[in-house]
Amino acid sequence: MDFGTAIGLLAGVAIIAVGVIRNGGDLYWFFNLNSILIVFGGTFSATLVNYPMKHVMNIFRVVKNVFTGEDYDYQNMIEQIVEKAEKARKNGVLSLEADLPKIDDTFLRNGIELAINERDSGLLRTYLHLELSNIERRHSMGQEIFFYMGAYAPAFGMLGTIIGLIIMMNNFSGTGSGQEIDAMSFDVAQKFAQLLSGMGLALITTFYGVLLANLVFLPIGGKLKRKSENEMMLKNIVVEGIISIHKKDHPILIREKLMTFVPRTERLTEE
Repeated sequence: MDFGTAIGLLAGVAIIAVGVIRNGGDLYWFFNLNSILIVFGGTFSATLVNYPMKHVMNIFRVVKNVFTGEDYDYQNMIEQIVEKAEKARKNGVLSLEADLPKIDDTFLRNGIELAINERDSGLLRTYLHLELSNIERRHSMGQEIFFYMGAYAPAFGMLGTIIGLIIMMNNFSGTGSGQEIDAMSFDVAQKFAQLLSGMGLALITTFYGVLLANLVFLPIGGKLKRKSENEMMLKNIVVEGIISIHKKDHPILIREKLMTFVPRTERLTEE
């Protein structure tokens, strides 16, 4: 599990709560069901308009990836590829067929199987890069949805604030109830207090929109993007390794080439 995501969300909420309390505020001032409905409902509705329903429904599955830990061991993957390269160089690529059931990584296993059945290295590279492109496209869909939700939330927060201000000003003038205001019954102090109270309530909607965008939607989109980049780098290592095996490059050269994908700091740490 990726505890950083959970810690970040909880810490963000806690810091805001402490800031409210230390400034003399009460937390219940910041809870309003109508504001939540406008921001959440509006954001979700706009997302449904922008994307097919099946893609929007997939975000609940995608969110789970944000809380799962990363396990991208580039060095271990390179060693696996070099081991297969040594065997293929001695006994031929076809000899790797017996090792397929023992390979845990699905992408590596499918790639080696494709290398066994495809003689043309150019076509092999095309097939593997096509698979990479499709994976990257699927990943980008989930990221994009959260980035758009991060744009929608503040907009609906502002919309809720505008709605609240319109209702508040109508109530202040007395036109909201359809009653004439009697000069004798018009209490300026009371009306002004109601105005300030209503303005604070109206601004809560903007607060929800900004909070959700900058603490939830945009960071989740960013986390998914980072995870996707790391996974794609691992898969690029696999692609280059499989093509090198298919071309019967020397295992030492394969290792040196694939190590260029690994950040130098990680190489120095692990070597």
